[in-house]
Amino acid sequence: MTKYATRQRKALLQYLHSHADEQLTARQIGEALSGEEISASAVYRNLAALEQAGQVRRLSKSGAREIFFQYAGAEHCRDCLHLSCKKCGKTIHMDADEAERLIQSVAICDKFKIDKTDTVLYGVCGECQQGKEAQK
Repeated sequence: MTKYATRQRKALLQYLHSHADEQLTARQIGEALSGEEISASAVYRNLAALEQAGQVRRLSKSGAREIFFQYAGAEHCRDCLHLSCKKCGKTIHMDADEAERLIQSVAICDKFKIDKTDTVLYGVCGECQQGKEAQK
């Protein structure tokens, strides 16, 4: 847990908690909190502190220059593999049984232990796939 909770940090955590299934840039977060009178430097500073405390996960996306952040303090996110849509950005919690089968398969076949807390699999969600089909 972080050392202290300022008004700014509380507002940031509340916003991240209410958007737990989204991956957001610091700029997007700052814009959303502009009415809370939180400076851009305070957003970056607090994101860094929350990341260090394990409450925020830092992500990078292939082809994107910006860094994305996602709230990691939600109970339903702990010990879970995440699937992230490259089109709409939605995050999906992978089915626990399927995730465990994947982890075990990688451990056996590749002698590699997956860290679930830092693993995001990227692809295209069902809704975006259907939208793609509808465009044809």
